[in-house]
Parts: sequence; C-alpha cells; structure tokens
Amino acid sequence: MTSEDNTEQDVPWAMQLVVRRDRERPAREVDVAEVAASAVVRLLDDPRSAPGGPWHEAVRTWRDAQIRKLVRRADGKRWDDVQELPGVTVSREGPEGSGVAAVRAFVPAPVRPLPKALHKLQVSGTQFPADGRSRTEDVVVAVEVAPGLGISSGKLAAQCGHAAQLAWEQMPDHVRERWRADGFRVRVVFPSASEWAGAQRPVTVTDAGLTELDGPTDTTRAWW
Repeated sequence: MTSEDNTEQDVPWAMQLVVRRDRERPAREVDVAEVAASAVVRLLDDPRSAPGGPWHEAVRTWRDAQIRKLVRRADGKRWDDVQELPGVTVSREGPEGSGVAAVRAFVPAPVRPLPKALHKLQVSGTQFPADGRSRTEDVVVAVEVAPGLGISSGKLAAQCGHAAQLAWEQMPDHVRERWRADGFRVRVVFPSASEWAGAQRPVTVTDAGLTELDGPTDTTRAWW
C-alpha cells in the first residue's frame, strides 16, 4: 500500500500537522514521530470524522485522492493560535533532559488558501534531536523506518503518520478496538539494513518522491 495515488485535484488536499517546538528543551525526534502518528489516527477515528460528523466530508475527500501530510512547526503564541483550528492534539512528556513532544493534526483541506495561523508556519527544515530509542512499550501497533533515508524530522513524522493511518484502515475490527482502548499509541523503531530486508509487514508506505526523496521510496512499515 502506498502513501499516495495518482488521483489529480485542481488544488491538492493535505492533512496539516503542526509540531510544537521548544528551542530550549526540544523533544526527541522519535517521540515527535510517535505522537504525530497517534494524532493522525485519533483524528481519523474521532466521531466528528465519522459519517454524519462535521469533519466527515473533508476526511473522505482527502482519503479518496491521496493521504498527503504536511508538517509545520510552531512555538509560543503561534502554537497556542493553531489550537483554535479544528483538529486533534496529542502530547507526551519526554525523558529527563528532553522536552514535551506535541503534535496537532488538522482536518484535511486544500493546501491553499490556508487559515492565516497555519499559512505563516514554516514547513521545511523541521528537525529534532535523534536522541535515543523509543520508550513506548506494550503497544498494539509498531512502525519501522527504513534505514538510511536521511530525511528531516518533519518528513519522518509524516511518513509515520502514513503508516499508522494505513494500519488503522486495514487492520481487523477487533484489533482496531484494542488499539482504540490503548489510546492509539505507536512505537517507532529503526531497524538495521538486514532487519529491514528480512521482515515482511502488512503495511508498507512508498513515498512518491515529491519532496525530500529522489523517486518512489519505501519509507515506513507497520504491523500489529
């Protein structure tokens, strides 16, 4: 299963993800990726995204075309401002010495025009410390990242969000119920080249290569 298909839209749609940035105590990259993945799934599973809910048509339109995600960063008042826009925020304390990882996923919409609070937030160059492994244990869903990608933390968060979304869409109902009861927590891991080559997973994300990667590339996989 790929992260995007070839359906064309006059103006592309995307789910915007905004990562909270604390310059003094930045969150770890792995924690940002995990809460981003959880935020994506929590928005999709939210009753407001279900048929009859106020977000349903927007989510359906976006899913029918492509599951593009754009990651922006915000701090201070700008982070506070975007909380007023429709979406779901997930946050988690980091280990000692690291900051809180917090991501807000927004209801999908055309990439332009955007609300002013989102439009003025920077997309490129979102980077967090790649410091240590996941501390998330006993999860229903895990996401693994292909080795050697050399992508930004923002791109990584988007790819983990893709994998979590496809897992949520494809897993059996009883597994989805277990995951929902667990708060849609996700563990993100970074296998070696041999571990990646030797594993088979039910979900594989193939990035289309439109931004940081050169051509279609398998980036993340998920299992439950």
